[in-house]
Amino acid sequence: MTNTPHGGVLKDLVARDAPRADALRSEAASLPAVVLTDRQLCDLELIVNGGFSPLDGFLDRANYESVLEKMRLVDGTLWPMPITLDVDSKEITALKIKAGSRIVLRDPRDESPLAILTVRDLYVPDKSREAALVFGADDSAHPAVDYLHKIAKDTYLGGSVEAIALPPHYDYIENRNTPAELRSLFQKLNWTRVVAFQTRNPMHRAHRELTVRAARDRQCNVLIHPVVGMTKPGDIDHYTRVRVYKAILPKYPQGMAALSLLPLAMRMGGPREAVWHAIIRKNYGCSHFIIGRDHAGPGKNSQGKDFYGPYDAQDLVKKFKDELHIEVVPFQMVSY
Repeated sequence: MTNTPHGGVLKDLVARDAPRADALRSEAASLPAVVLTDRQLCDLELIVNGGFSPLDGFLDRANYESVLEKMRLVDGTLWPMPITLDVDSKEITALKIKAGSRIVLRDPRDESPLAILTVRDLYVPDKSREAALVFGADDSAHPAVDYLHKIAKDTYLGGSVEAIALPPHYDYIENRNTPAELRSLFQKLNWTRVVAFQTRNPMHRAHRELTVRAARDRQCNVLIHPVVGMTKPGDIDHYTRVRVYKAILPKYPQGMAALSLLPLAMRMGGPREAVWHAIIRKNYGCSHFIIGRDHAGPGKNSQGKDFYGPYDAQDLVKKFKDELHIEVVPFQMVSY
């Protein structure tokens, strides 16, 4: 049996709203439109496919403040990362968006309608405070803090979404699975214990050895689950990386491992991000999650020191293990 989704129910909004998709698409033609950014596109995909369960939209102010201060939604559910829809105030005025408005969210690549947002509230965040609470410092050497101040717009829209369609992909389609699809695959293969391996880099021989060892020690199968949305600036592109993952897959024992791609926009948020990643893998049906040294760390701050300690991420995930219901598999530094 696959792991229970975070919050108890997989929020697969595409499946939920499929009977009304044509009606929603027709309605979208007459609604004011917001064209998503690349990061918002990644976030929306994981909202509507259930990867961000229990979220069913972008955070309103009350949930945003609760996540910043407590790493929890208002209802008490553990959730460490603010998922927000930032829009320019001038665009909001031009489109006459207010609480109660319905707006269509469009794909930035072709402006096709993907979802309808019912706006619950609009609010102006204190970005410096958000940076300090979520990422540990208001330091623009951190890529997510730099994004907050230089790219993110000035106003957040909170509210629930109704799905019209998943964002389409045209590369490596056979390896792009929704949480429901992966859960179905695990059941078909009778994989009851699955350890997920998160990566934004090419894999090499040591990664293979460590993941095989983790699987054997815990009697699991391995899900290689790399991020192919947005990663750290300067990272190797996902087209190259996926070729590496496909090349290493046959090096695993027969039937041990599978590859699936995750359309996540990383924030490089260290400990909070590790908790977030664990929740996402739980939603995809995994029972175990590998967390390595300096997991999702962004490197050095503006004083030349690491933003996070090498094992801070492992420690924070362990702190919430009774709520996460996913077993952490820690990786230490490997030396020869």
